Amino acid sequence: MNAVIGILIPFLGTTLGAACVFFLKNEIKPLVQKSLLGFASGVMVAASVWSLLIPAIEMSEDMGKLAFVPAAVGFALGIAFLLGMDRLIPHLHMNADKPEGPETNLKKTTMLVLAVTLHNIPEGMAVGVVFAGLLSGESQITMAGAFALAIGIAIQNFPEGAIISLPLKSEGGSKGKSFFYGMASGIVEPIGAGITILLTGLVVPLLPYLLSFAAGAMIYVVVEELLPEASEGEHSNIGTIGFALGFLVMMILDVALG
Repeated sequence: MNAVIGILIPFLGTTLGAACVFFLKNEIKPLVQKSLLGFASGVMVAASVWSLLIPAIEMSEDMGKLAFVPAAVGFALGIAFLLGMDRLIPHLHMNADKPEGPETNLKKTTMLVLAVTLHNIPEGMAVGVVFAGLLSGESQITMAGAFALAIGIAIQNFPEGAIISLPLKSEGGSKGKSFFYGMASGIVEPIGAGITILLTGLVVPLLPYLLSFAAGAMIYVVVEELLPEASEGEHSNIGTIGFALGFLVMMILDVALG
């Protein structure tokens, strides 16, 4: 039951963020958007370090001086995976004029949702892998630490849901449809996490690699999209402050609860 609740927490964050469409009239103001993107970036970087990479290295301590190998290999594969997904799936980043990936006739709104869905793949996997490790009895992963990761990603997902639903409404979509698209962008997280948990027996031997894989994929999202969007134009320091706050919040959650 704890695992089920844990994997649903990030999806709840996306859903609550998408629900902003019922309470706010227009798009999020640029300054607020920058701070939220920066905050999300800080949460993801801190989660990658404290909840994923450090446990991956600790699990490999029996390798001695080579304990870094699983974490390094998994991290590199996570970066490569998202790079490949970026090239294979048509998607449109926020505030971008041209879509990325193969040419397609998909609507702008659909490609916008696909872009966020791409982000959510590693996040869902990260939560699933951590709870799979917890269920297996892995000592480096605690219940509090697993929930800290889930809560941290939920905090990060809140602005993401809002940043999807509000622009869709401002472009003429209904509140209900805009909310649905924003919420749907996060559904891949509990699905991916649930599948990972069901495969716990297969996952455990590869846990250090999978934890660092998720970390690499999350860092790719931060560096490739979130930070550039948070720092473009005027008042880029707002995104920097948001990053610092997000990093602090996730670090405190992980250490205090773990």
